Amino acid sequence: MNLKGKDLLGLKDISAEEIEYILEMAKTMKMILTTGNKKTPHLQGKSIVTLFYENSTRTRLSFELASKYMGASSANVASSGSSVAKGENLIDTGKTIDRMGTDVIVIRHPMAGAPLLLAKNVNSSVINAGDGFNEHPTQALLDIFTIKEIKGDLKDLKVAIIGDIYHSRVARSNIWGMIKLGANVSVAGPSTMMPPFIEQLGVKAYTTVQEALIDADVVMGLRLQLERQKKGLFPSIREYSRFFGLDEKRLRLAKDDAIILHPGPVNRGIEFTSSVIDGDKSFINTQVTNGVAIRMALLYLLTRRR
Repeated sequence: MNLKGKDLLGLKDISAEEIEYILEMAKTMKMILTTGNKKTPHLQGKSIVTLFYENSTRTRLSFELASKYMGASSANVASSGSSVAKGENLIDTGKTIDRMGTDVIVIRHPMAGAPLLLAKNVNSSVINAGDGFNEHPTQALLDIFTIKEIKGDLKDLKVAIIGDIYHSRVARSNIWGMIKLGANVSVAGPSTMMPPFIEQLGVKAYTTVQEALIDADVVMGLRLQLERQKKGLFPSIREYSRFFGLDEKRLRLAKDDAIILHPGPVNRGIEFTSSVIDGDKSFINTQVTNGVAIRMALLYLLTRRR
């Protein structure tokens, strides 16, 4: 099997079979990642460019390490230090990178749809590393990979996603992907941070954390994205933490063997208490490792098409 398109722009428009195919390849890549010799020829002769119009640590670094571990040539373009700062538009920037012989462009952009626009105008494969409020497919894939690694399967698992659903591209990609693999997804957050018609995506929506947590197999917190929000969505950080923050007492509503996930970075004491973050149910650090494995898998699969 191969991925059907030349790009990975989101999980909304790919099949469950394609998701499973990526996850299977990630198993192999994690074996490579966890050995002493993290240098393979899988991407020898290939070039990867990360084009980030937004700041990032985990996503950008994991893509860069994934490409280097597999022998690719990699480069990073930050908008603040490039022709973008001089007024060059996205299409022209993309075409310039494309004509340099680039095989994969990894883009993060504050506007939804930017990766799609880029993909339509370049021959390179394009990977969406987060676009506006739309999707963040590689984060969702690593989240799903982590769940499968621990639980074996997503079918019939209850997943509770807690926090700022409205501004979260991570939540959207996870909803698309998890439902396709058979999970039952619940979301909870302040009513001002809940997208209208969210239940049309196939999830159950709650405005209290407690309802969503009951008998959950997986609890995923979301970062409170203050940089994307307008003022007035909630009274204060303290109030948000009081009503929607996750501590050990609230997590007792979930199943005894529930696992804790978070896309990071975590605002300690706001979304999760430190005891939850550092507890034995937390697999947040495992997610970071799995993020490199997923991105290794995607880079390999997309460059095999060329």
